[in-house]
Amino acid sequence: MPVDSRPQNAPALSHRERQVLAHIAAGLSHKQIARRLGISVHTVSTYLRRIRSKRTAPTVAHLIHLSLTEDAAASGGGTR
Repeated sequence: MPVDSRPQNAPALSHRERQVLAHIAAGLSHKQIARRLGISVHTVSTYLRRIRSKRTAPTVAHLIHLSLTEDAAASGGGTR
């Protein structure tokens, strides 16, 4: 199943959704993310559910790929 970085007409990810996504891509657990962002584990799960409703990302591997493509798109698509 392909991961769409941002399909046409798809809603943009919020700042907090992008933060959670970046932490997932960095390999942090839900509990670690919650602690770092000062939110509950349940709220982390809610953000991930919202991300998945906006993008095609059924697995953690897809979320990591999505994080990389979203980051590249935000930085103008250039290499780092």
